[in-house]
Amino acid sequence: MNRRNKIIYWVSTVWLALGMLSTGIVQLLKTKEGQGGLDMISHLGYPAYLLPFLGICKMAGVIVLLIPRCPVLKEWAYAGFFFIMTGALFSHIASSDPWKESLPSLLLLALNFLSWYFRPSDRKIISSNRS
Repeated sequence: MNRRNKIIYWVSTVWLALGMLSTGIVQLLKTKEGQGGLDMISHLGYPAYLLPFLGICKMAGVIVLLIPRCPVLKEWAYAGFFFIMTGALFSHIASSDPWKESLPSLLLLALNFLSWYFRPSDRKIISSNRS
């Protein structure tokens, strides 16, 4: 892995982790304000009991992304972040929110893709071709 790819990977992964961790904490604590808070989730039409579940999933995903090894769990974390962020993006669109309300979800989705795409080979699942 060359230096440029390593920098892209770590910058996108750290920002993804910070974004997921901060929104995960907001959701776990069920604060009213903030991106992903109680006011926002209610506005989007989701029940309040979903917040702690999303918060725990996000924080667990961050831990899995940052620890070494466990490539299968990392794939699950990336997939989970993808589903959470695309769900948030489409929820904002379906609620006819202004486009700026969708930007945090879109940014985290882009960071998720960059982190996944540029991850080092020791963080990938190695497939074996059996013919």
